[in-house]
Amino acid sequence: MQNNKDVIESIIDTGVVAIIRTGTAEEAVKTADALVEGGITALEVTYSVPGATEVIRELGQRYSGRNLYIGAGTVLDPETARSAILAGAEYIIAPNFDKATAELCNRYQIPYIPGCFTVTEIARALEAGCRLIKLFPASAFTPDIIKAICAPLPQVRLVPTGGVGLDNAFQWIKAGAAALGVGGSLTRVTGGRYDQVSENCRKLIRQVREARNNKQEIKNS
Repeated sequence: MQNNKDVIESIIDTGVVAIIRTGTAEEAVKTADALVEGGITALEVTYSVPGATEVIRELGQRYSGRNLYIGAGTVLDPETARSAILAGAEYIIAPNFDKATAELCNRYQIPYIPGCFTVTEIARALEAGCRLIKLFPASAFTPDIIKAICAPLPQVRLVPTGGVGLDNAFQWIKAGAAALGVGGSLTRVTGGRYDQVSENCRKLIRQVREARNNKQEIKNS
């Protein structure tokens, strides 16, 4: 089990949390393997996956000792969060902010990344100790929303999720996103071609790096 800071900094470093939302546990494990092959270091196993707790446990054992962080997603309550943490989840992600879940994660020193839609929700999450905030659904905004939110809340680090993919990742990172939550556009498998998932990962990671380099060049110019 890594400490809270290591997990957060690793997510920010790679810039991508890959969201696994499949119809079976077997597909979830295969998708995870393809994501890791493509260079992803932060996986989110959603609780819409059948047997999600066991998938988290299996992936934790499979990739023990690797620079890889397994998290649980679509976690709506502290009971589910505790189950995931005991199975080895190293961070908890939700589509909403729930104070009781935040308190439980703080007790276990596990990062809680809640979904927030308004500045009020973001402020409440920050007060509860959340160090990363999932901006959800990002499809309701344009990347300019990052600047608008960070003007009154410069300390917030946002992870746009929902409608984020290869077609707009560059714009979100360039606008100031700390990382991106990416699901279907990254993990969709056609004809059993899991190698396509790995290639999508490589393309996405390149976009994140290029966007960050672009930001640095503008800053230095």
